Amino acid sequence: MPSGEKSTKGYVHGFTNEEQDRLRRQARFLEHRVHDRLPFWKCRRLLEVGCGVGAQTEILLRHFPDLHVTGIDQSDANLARAAENLREVAWAEGRYELCVEDATRLSFNAGLFDGAFLCWVLEHVGDPLRVLSEVRRVLRPGSPIVATEVQNAAFFLDPYSPHTMAYWLAFNDHQLELGGDPFVGAKLGNLLLAVGCRDVTTKVRNIHLDNRAPGERAEFLAFWSELLLSGAPGLLAAGKVAEETVEGMRAELDRVAHDPNAVFFYSFIQARARVW
Repeated sequence: MPSGEKSTKGYVHGFTNEEQDRLRRQARFLEHRVHDRLPFWKCRRLLEVGCGVGAQTEILLRHFPDLHVTGIDQSDANLARAAENLREVAWAEGRYELCVEDATRLSFNAGLFDGAFLCWVLEHVGDPLRVLSEVRRVLRPGSPIVATEVQNAAFFLDPYSPHTMAYWLAFNDHQLELGGDPFVGAKLGNLLLAVGCRDVTTKVRNIHLDNRAPGERAEFLAFWSELLLSGAPGLLAAGKVAEETVEGMRAELDRVAHDPNAVFFYSFIQARARVW
């Protein structure tokens, strides 16, 4: 990369088979929050940046029957798994293409696509502005772009869980050291404006679960525990946390999951815009 450009040195969750399975479960678990009334009904050729194992691709194709999705990723292993997963989906046949691409230097011609979808990807790249600039280049004027991203400063758990919070801080620090940004969601509005998008809107999507929704709270705590623990091998290997912290977090998460008055809170950001 050019001098001064921030690089990304790794993926905080790793590239194991277990992580690939987790990504599929995550996509379906959050589907109703991420895919709520997306503006792709008039799109025919959509670019999905960071398609991973095709988990979001499958949902996009199911929601929009006239859509063709070109999914790009830098991981050959993820794309191989995406092809395997999408072959199992009857409605996906003939409606997708999977490509190994560097999102900062796309090989596609300008104006090839009429929509773009990015989900949990800019948090892992070193230069989100450059990625969005490339996405804008390959979109036709007037095309919608939707970016959904983390805002990891927004996390609260009750009963208070000190090991979990210490782990969470180390998790975010490690992602920053790997070249990512666990707080990029709050910056999406500025990023989209900077690349020349118009009609930029951002929506904070809160997940606030307490005794009003005990079943959903239990499901989300199980999902969140899996997400946190997926980063443990990398954090331990990098010396960012001790085994004591990980085991303490396991115990705390189990305690919270069985507490009748537990509270879970997290927010992520979804930005929508059009390119011109």
